[in-house]
Amino acid sequence: MTPKDVFLRLVHGVADRDFEALPGLYAEQTDVRHPMSPYGDQPLLSRDALREHFGGTGPRVTEVVKFQPANIRIHETQDPEVIVAEFDYAGTVIATGEPFTVPCVFVLRVRDGLIVESRDYIDHLAMARARGQLDELIAALEPAS
Repeated sequence: MTPKDVFLRLVHGVADRDFEALPGLYAEQTDVRHPMSPYGDQPLLSRDALREHFGGTGPRVTEVVKFQPANIRIHETQDPEVIVAEFDYAGTVIATGEPFTVPCVFVLRVRDGLIVESRDYIDHLAMARARGQLDELIAALEPAS
C-alpha cells in the first residue's frame, strides 16, 4: 500500500469506527504524536499502545458525534515514504444534529505499507466543542491547586 492508501484507510477507518482494524495500519514499533493536544503530547510508540488508544478514545468520541473525512488534500514529498494530508472531519452531534468541522493535518511516514511515524495536528478545541466537553478541557488546563 502507498502512503496515500494507508492514510485513506486510516481516516475512513476512524470515521467508520473500525477500531479493531486500525492498529494493523501501524508498524509494531511506531512513533505517533499529537503535538497540539491540550492534554499533553503522549507518544504512542507501539501497535499495542495504539490498540489501547483506539479502543479507549475511539468509542468515547463516536458515542456523541458521527463524522467523515472531507476536503482531503494529500501532498507527496520528495521522500517517497512521507505525505502531508490536510482534511476535515465533518459531522454532526448525535444528540442535537448540530453540524461541526474539525480541521486536521497529518504528516505520515509509511514504510512497507505500515505507518512508522505520524504527527497528527487536530483542532482539539473544535472536537471538544462538538463533543460537549469544553468544561472538561478547561478543567484539564487549569493548574493543579
